[in-house]
Amino acid sequence: MPELPEVHALVTDLRARLGGRTVDRLDVLSFAALKTFDPPVSAVAGKTIDRVERHGKFLDLTIGDLHLVMHLARAGWIRWRDAAPVASVRPGSGPLAARLVLDDGSGLNITEAGTKKSLAIYLVRNPLDVPGIARLGPDPLDDAFTEERFAAILAAQGRAQIKGVLRNQSMIAGIGNAYSDEILHAAKMSPYKPAAMSANEVSRLYAAMQDTLRGAIARADGLAASELKKEKKLNLQVHGRNGELCPVCGDRIRQVIFADSTLQYCPTCQTGGKPLADRVLSRLLK
Repeated sequence: MPELPEVHALVTDLRARLGGRTVDRLDVLSFAALKTFDPPVSAVAGKTIDRVERHGKFLDLTIGDLHLVMHLARAGWIRWRDAAPVASVRPGSGPLAARLVLDDGSGLNITEAGTKKSLAIYLVRNPLDVPGIARLGPDPLDDAFTEERFAAILAAQGRAQIKGVLRNQSMIAGIGNAYSDEILHAAKMSPYKPAAMSANEVSRLYAAMQDTLRGAIARADGLAASELKKEKKLNLQVHGRNGELCPVCGDRIRQVIFADSTLQYCPTCQTGGKPLADRVLSRLLK
């Protein structure tokens, strides 16, 4: 799933490609992906792309007085297309969900792999008309997101597991399954640790969050959208690496499987050498 660093890098790449360009049309080939009907997608025709921005994990293209907002969900992605699109693609077939066509035929292919379709496309007058954006918490890279503000968020969550708090978009925007694993590994904390913690632990977790996210952004800086997935996978320390050796201590990375996701962690670095319980127990094995 593209998270804050990848969407941030997408914004940088797309600003250079799309800024000041004129839209010919927006073709929607997966009708389930389009979550709005007013204004119609035909309203973007002839308008200029003025800005490309990010709200958490949402991508926002300002096209004239409208906003084309996309959430790439688990398997969505954006690919740049130099040439005019193939006109014979049948709606609903294959991974192509939509395409933004510029006045010279180039543009974006918006795709979603797999059978579970969660990609969401909105055409709105105000990005706050998108429910997911309206309920977003603060951005962890914003100057206003201080350690004090972070401490207040954690304290308010009490005994809630820190993994879930980091992933909750209404509390902190942009962090998903992968980077929450990476942040907790860097902070040497269990995913099951309660959110309410000591001041020293808050400082350690805050520093790990900033270092992890900013480091990922720095590595992705200047990369094209086509290179971002590979860059992310190569630099993850624990997420997606079940059974491999921890690059910090050499212990074997383990995972916990949930209904629709998994988490990975290092027992030595994060849980005092103890394996985590399954999703039913939700606590350390004793």
